Amino acid sequence: MAKIFWDTNLFIYLFEHNRDWSARVIELRRRMLARGDQLLTSYLSIGEVLTKPNEMKDSILEKSNIKFFSSNVIQLIRFDVEAAQWYAEIGSRERIRPADAIQLACASAAGTDLFVTSDARLCDLVAPGITFITGIARIPY
Repeated sequence: MAKIFWDTNLFIYLFEHNRDWSARVIELRRRMLARGDQLLTSYLSIGEVLTKPNEMKDSILEKSNIKFFSSNVIQLIRFDVEAAQWYAEIGSRERIRPADAIQLACASAAGTDLFVTSDARLCDLVAPGITFITGIARIPY
């Protein structure tokens, strides 16, 4: 069983039925389930996913997204003291957005095998506690 951390953009592609990427995200999840892999993300992903429903004043979509993240299918990683220490370490050597550093720090604290993102800038990084970082176009399944 691998621990696979999804960056927020994978959830957005899934929920918004993105024409280019949602099928790839669905296939990744299907293969994860077949292998018994564990899906992880941080609480930050919830806030980022809820931004659009809040902007649109769509309480039904907001509740649906919250219900998904509250289910047992995903392990939510907190930005705790350990993650904050990883954030400081990552942020001190990489020039990335704070939200990206938080995601990577949470994945590091969780001991992630694979971090999947669509942000190509993150794919070349090495983060302690994360075995591999890859883009959605290159997911190894």
